[in-house]
Amino acid sequence: MHNNIMAAGSRDRPPMLATRRYAQWRSHFLRYIDTRPNGDALRKCILKGPYTPSTVIIPVVPVTDNTLAVPERTTVETILDMYPKNKAHFESEKEAIHLLLTGIGDEIYSTVDACKIAHEMWEAIERLQ
Repeated sequence: MHNNIMAAGSRDRPPMLATRRYAQWRSHFLRYIDTRPNGDALRKCILKGPYTPSTVIIPVVPVTDNTLAVPERTTVETILDMYPKNKAHFESEKEAIHLLLTGIGDEIYSTVDACKIAHEMWEAIERLQ
């Protein structure tokens, strides 16, 4: 009975991983993620990794009567320049980490504590099973 309660979770909290119940927890956890407003972005963070801002090439601006020439240059995409889906993916990483940490107990926490991204945590939890 206790395992079923632990695996169930609630609307406000992800399901807790119980001993020898990884397959059920994984399914419940991903379904819980899908109910979140940013579920697609959270799923991407967990299963594929965080969004990495791309390098953008800014083309040459030729000389005109009123301006100087500006050479071609590269810059890293900023949050203001991101497409909405990429921005949601980028912004969901911290929440994905929080949800994973909330869904595991202390005995597993020590294993994933060194992980920097949600995807690494997900893989570490999977390896333990």
